[in-house]
Amino acid sequence: MGDEDWSELIPGLPEEIGLECLTRVHYSAHRVASRVCRRWRHLLQSKDFYYHRKQTGFTHKAACLVQALPTQSESKPTGQPRYGISLFDPATQGWERVEPVPKYPDGLPMFCQLASTEGKLIVMGGWDPSRWEPVRDVFVYEFTTRRWIQCADMPSTRSFFAMGAAEGKVLVAGGHDESKNALSSAWAFDVKKGEWSEVSGMSEERDECEGVVVGSEFWVVSGYGTETQGVFKSSAEVYEMGRGEWRRVEGAWPVSRCPRSCVGVSGGDRLICWAEAEAEAGVQVGACGVELGGWTLVTGAAYQGAPHGFYLREEGQKGKLRKLSVCDDYSGYVQSGCCVEI
Repeated sequence: MGDEDWSELIPGLPEEIGLECLTRVHYSAHRVASRVCRRWRHLLQSKDFYYHRKQTGFTHKAACLVQALPTQSESKPTGQPRYGISLFDPATQGWERVEPVPKYPDGLPMFCQLASTEGKLIVMGGWDPSRWEPVRDVFVYEFTTRRWIQCADMPSTRSFFAMGAAEGKVLVAGGHDESKNALSSAWAFDVKKGEWSEVSGMSEERDECEGVVVGSEFWVVSGYGTETQGVFKSSAEVYEMGRGEWRRVEGAWPVSRCPRSCVGVSGGDRLICWAEAEAEAGVQVGACGVELGGWTLVTGAAYQGAPHGFYLREEGQKGKLRKLSVCDDYSGYVQSGCCVEI
């Protein structure tokens, strides 16, 4: 970005000082700051400013969770939980609720997927909470304005797919179609352009797989084929974003269980299952882990029907989990989650 783009940010201050002042503004104040003037709004929402803050250490990592909402006492029971997006700040250990998606004010699509890139939150797919039919909706949440934008639909209907995001793009692969056929195809969504493009497919079908981004690689972990439902593979397929090519990794998923939401990364590139790694903490059922750079938020229950527990693991503490005290509003079951660097 040229010098003219940074000039006169704050009248009376050199442009580089003005930039540094705005760089240090906490993300929670960006919505108000963006109303000061057009230049501030364009700056705070720009990709260049985001990466400038990231390079200078002023971004902020938090966990966004698809979480069951508290039951409303005045409403009639629906027989199924409603889901919203909760945000957990590991530094302050505070919780807040992200504004509902306007199209789904009473609850997110069931089994929708979350990913984040360049400080934005992306929600895709899932099942309509009232009709239980798969949807192709794509929504992007901008933390600067605290608003949702509906983008171009997914190119095809798919459920339980792998999803990951990096460098302004969201990758989806696998899952199954409306006829329950497992898929091997993959697509990429450019968040800024709002456009989809097809990428080369995987070597085999992978339904109920999990997506994990490791550096510049998109890992599609485990899953099963159409004719082998429920028999989870131990392999993974890895898409190298720079080269646009897939490679297969054998023995990447050492446990014969569904990888959804419980895949973690240890030692840089070794995959672990949070339900297995933290068995002593009682997260064997419904385990979900969100790595936050220095911390990992781990949630789950000791057994089916047990209360949901929330734990924080800090690097350098020999991997020991510390149980969090969470109020009732944020103690609901966590379906999935992702890290957002705001």
